[in-house]
Amino acid sequence: MPKRAFDLLGAALALVLLCPLLLLLALVIRLDSPGPVFFRQERVGRFGRPFRIHKFRSMVEQAPALGPPLTVGSDARITRSGRWLRRTRMDELPQLIDVLRGDMSLVGPRPEVPRYVQHYPPDLRERALAVRPGITDPSSLANLDEAARLAAAADPEREYIQHILPLKLAAAVDYAEQATLWTDLGVIARTLGVLIGRGRCTRSSPSPTRGRGQG
Repeated sequence: MPKRAFDLLGAALALVLLCPLLLLLALVIRLDSPGPVFFRQERVGRFGRPFRIHKFRSMVEQAPALGPPLTVGSDARITRSGRWLRRTRMDELPQLIDVLRGDMSLVGPRPEVPRYVQHYPPDLRERALAVRPGITDPSSLANLDEAARLAAAADPEREYIQHILPLKLAAAVDYAEQATLWTDLGVIARTLGVLIGRGRCTRSSPSPTRGRGQG
């Protein structure tokens, strides 16, 4: 089955099955703080084309104007419901819409904001952006401690640009050049396992807030 057909089938099925949960989360967000349900932000997609990603809003409405693009540790801009959404990665579920629209894939390198794509070396940029960005990828699963690493850094943005971003870029190039439908299925299975584990941990104790991105 071609990757695009797999994406369309998987995203459509997931949206149907998760519809009650998505409606419940939307209600919780609206009741928790003023502002829209969705957060939309420009990201860089396939072939360098910009698109606006969908996420459940996890920060106060004016968050982009109140601080840096990175969120580290206990950022005061994160709402009460937003902390849980980020820990469980539920804030990413609306990106299923972006998959249906053709801007994203179920599996692929996580899309960056233009600010950080500017730091891609020219020889790697084209290779990394040769595929659609995804909701999950091997690099995301390998960097679950990113928030703690950024929180411990004296300059979180410098730490991200100089140390974390190059690793993600290398992983994006590797994915673009070697991924298959079977490896994608493996990534999805691993992602579901991580989400289930994080959901169980959330019930018993707090975990660090995810480090990159607003909303």
